[in-house]
Amino acid sequence: MLALARPEQWLKNGLVLAALVFSHRLFIFHDALVALVALIAFCSLSSLAYVINDINDRETDRLNPEKRDRPLARGDLDVPEAVAFAAALAAVSLILSLTLGRAFVGIAALYVALQFAYSWWAKRYVVVDAIAVAIGFVLRAFAGGVAIDAEVSPWLAFITFVLALLLVLGRRRHELIAMGDGAAAHRSALAFYSIRLIDQMIAIVAGATLVSYMIYTASAEVGAKLGTRHLYLTVPFVAFGILRYLYLIDERDEGGDPARMLIRDRPLLIAVVLWMIADVALLYF
Repeated sequence: MLALARPEQWLKNGLVLAALVFSHRLFIFHDALVALVALIAFCSLSSLAYVINDINDRETDRLNPEKRDRPLARGDLDVPEAVAFAAALAAVSLILSLTLGRAFVGIAALYVALQFAYSWWAKRYVVVDAIAVAIGFVLRAFAGGVAIDAEVSPWLAFITFVLALLLVLGRRRHELIAMGDGAAAHRSALAFYSIRLIDQMIAIVAGATLVSYMIYTASAEVGAKLGTRHLYLTVPFVAFGILRYLYLIDERDEGGDPARMLIRDRPLLIAVVLWMIADVALLYF
């Protein structure tokens, strides 16, 4: 059941803390505690989504060399056990969400609805599948904001969206290469993708991610709101991270799991950690 919950993927829920950091509330105990509860709630919600997806995909996962060892695909758990586990996760998510207010409950409900829509419909349609996953990341960012009653910048939503698109497209590219002629049998939308098409999409989205972040950090309005005019100093870390990711998915074909890639690739991990340290230093000191 722990494997089914995929705790290594909880790194993605770090976006829930973005509003806490950029609203200058990181060192306010109450807000930090509330944000931590929101983070735990979304970890439970994301694990619920993984269980739903694995129940739905257990047959096709057996065709994937990387996914065939998942508990349901391998037969370590049966469907009734997975459904019971999903119900437990849903209960935990609901209880935590209720403590965070109606706005958070609304976003949590939207996230769950999106996961059902993705598992049963959106994942079958080219481009729609990638956009659906990216919207899930944006909902994480908004959830962190409503939990502590902080405004979520449109910049944060936009940058989160295009960065998530980049990660999803990198994963689709990896699946096409890893599955070969059997890719469409695993995920029907892959029948409409090609390496060339995805590379073009990745080039557009990677450029949009970097340029939008550069504009964000150089904006006088953003600088006045955040209390620092030097956030642009973090651009090299973001540029390195994006370019390193492109190198890994193209030269090493490691786009299958961005969370594991971050943990395993030391240069990428160092860049992300330095970016976080630089942000906190510039915003708070």
